[in-house]
Amino acid sequence: MQAFVARPEHGIAWISGASSGIGRALALKLAGDGYKVAVTARDHEKLAELQAEASDFSGSIIVLDGDVTNAEDMEHVLASIEYEHGTLALAVFNAGVNLPVHAEELKLVDFEKSFAVNLQGVVNCLIPAVRHMKAKGQGQIAIVSSVSGYGGLPTNAAYGATNAALINMAESLKFDLDKMGIRIQLINPGFVDTLATKGSEYPLPSMISVDEAAEHISAGLKSQSFEVTFPKRFSYMMKLINLLPYALYFRLINRFTGWRERPLKKRGRPAVAHPAE
Repeated sequence: MQAFVARPEHGIAWISGASSGIGRALALKLAGDGYKVAVTARDHEKLAELQAEASDFSGSIIVLDGDVTNAEDMEHVLASIEYEHGTLALAVFNAGVNLPVHAEELKLVDFEKSFAVNLQGVVNCLIPAVRHMKAKGQGQIAIVSSVSGYGGLPTNAAYGATNAALINMAESLKFDLDKMGIRIQLINPGFVDTLATKGSEYPLPSMISVDEAAEHISAGLKSQSFEVTFPKRFSYMMKLINLLPYALYFRLINRFTGWRERPLKKRGRPAVAHPAE
């Protein structure tokens, strides 16, 4: 039996983190394919610009402002979809931040914000979405993580940790969601040319544009695959590297990133004073 694949006639598509990057490109792609797409982010002006850009498309953009770190906001977004716009057929939880972390200057705020947006933000969207889809008996959910969740990379202590958690979350939820008629997918992009990858401290191979990423995701949403990962050659290389013994893994990552030769940053005073100070 094939899993449910959402189509425009089934209802609304909801994308979080749609004001820029992959979320924005995917919203335009789905609207061009005929979907009514509810878009969520904190920046109303950018969402309004997105809505205007899709004004001549076969589908449309519905602006629903909200902060994914606020569970009440996400309940309101889902309520608006359900009572004002129709059935939620497809949800793509994409909102995320990438804050570089250096062990020589650890900052609590980098971890707190990363966990709040990337991980708790997905949970805040997931709970009302699953409740709605459970009542309807069908639905499709895609969680956007990253190949950085496969294993540790320099500066990725916070970002990579949240992506590893999202991968495990999607895998774990699949067992029950399958029985509920709700299809869950995991989106693991490689390096995409967004604000999150600007200013990287080491080379990022196989970089693709947000439009290419949106094409890959759109195709993956129509497939029967649990994981949608791209570019294939790079993502499978990352999977393979993470099967290696740790001694070899760290040696290869240091070699590819040049991280062993990078000097430590000079540590300044912490952003937040220690309670003992």
